Amino acid sequence: MASGLFNVEKQLVFYGAFHSNKVNIRLHMLCVPLLLWTFQVVLASFPTPSFFPAYRHDFNSVLSFEFDWATVQTAVYLSYFLVLLPSAAATISLLSAIAVSRHQTNVYYAIALHVVCWLIQFYGHGVHERRSPALLDNAISAKSKLAIVLAPFFVHLKFFFMLGYFPTLFKTMQNGVDIQITKFRRENAQAKGNT
Repeated sequence: MASGLFNVEKQLVFYGAFHSNKVNIRLHMLCVPLLLWTFQVVLASFPTPSFFPAYRHDFNSVLSFEFDWATVQTAVYLSYFLVLLPSAAATISLLSAIAVSRHQTNVYYAIALHVVCWLIQFYGHGVHERRSPALLDNAISAKSKLAIVLAPFFVHLKFFFMLGYFPTLFKTMQNGVDIQITKFRRENAQAKGNT
């Protein structure tokens, strides 16, 4: 796994093989950014240890930057995305800390929206994709755990692909996804035939 961990094509093929249905992809394009944002609202509300730098900048009454757990999560995600595909990662805008997290009621709203988005994701996989999410497929594998980090980047790149950017990467990914889906369907058919 380590050899492919930083290979953007392998990671996109792995994740894309679980996301080939157009409805499910659209649901992900809506929900994944909301899942990331609501998760960061909750993270930003957690107390920070004393060794975190005490830095805060308010851009306006809604948007602020503060060094907190959401900032750490953003730094980890962006670092990985920059290794995978710097030109695409450079355009990603992950807000790390937001002023709404300072109001406990808003954190509850974020949790509720987070749960709704997860339910929509499971609906997309169950009804439209007819395949479990990558996160749940062999949940103990390192690849499935990485799916939660890949989701925002995959959605980000899907927007680029729709606009015609990175055509070679898109074609390579799509070919790999088609191979993986064919393999999955063949294995499923064989498993059903053996029962």
